[in-house]
Amino acid sequence: MSMREKIEEAAARYPDQRSAIMPALLIAQQEHGHLPGPVLEEVADILGVERIWVYELATFYTLFHTVPVGMFHLELCDNVSCMLCGSEALLKHLEEVLGIEKGSTTPDGLFTLSTVECLGACEMAPVMQVGDDYHGNLDVGRLDALLARLRAEAGQAPGDDIAAAAPPGE
Repeated sequence: MSMREKIEEAAARYPDQRSAIMPALLIAQQEHGHLPGPVLEEVADILGVERIWVYELATFYTLFHTVPVGMFHLELCDNVSCMLCGSEALLKHLEEVLGIEKGSTTPDGLFTLSTVECLGACEMAPVMQVGDDYHGNLDVGRLDALLARLRAEAGQAPGDDIAAAAPPGE
């Protein structure tokens, strides 16, 4: 089934096409990996809605990506509860270990590092979302173990130089 067909099928469940924008964006992102301008325009055209409405939602919600992200998108909460429990130090550690700054992707395409305003999981502070999974009560040891597990999941051996690894799919 094409992206257009999937979006039209999803949109048929809503009385107003504007209500179908978020499901349509999820379908488009699954298809393309991210949502560049031409894809946002295509979604708007399929739904018959204003392009600005599609752009507004795609750029407001952190689950949508208008630029490519790594295989693992590390989204560290930097709200007050997490900050008070050490998220700033964890961010510095991640930047050092991954060799990138917040908002960047490792050269091998494995990790993208971002901060988000709130993940709504203050009881697990500090917390980080990776894909659909939350990882809480983080400290440097738990963070390093998580990174090792993600690298293993991607087929990267422990100790591999991140910068020297081939991008996924090559």
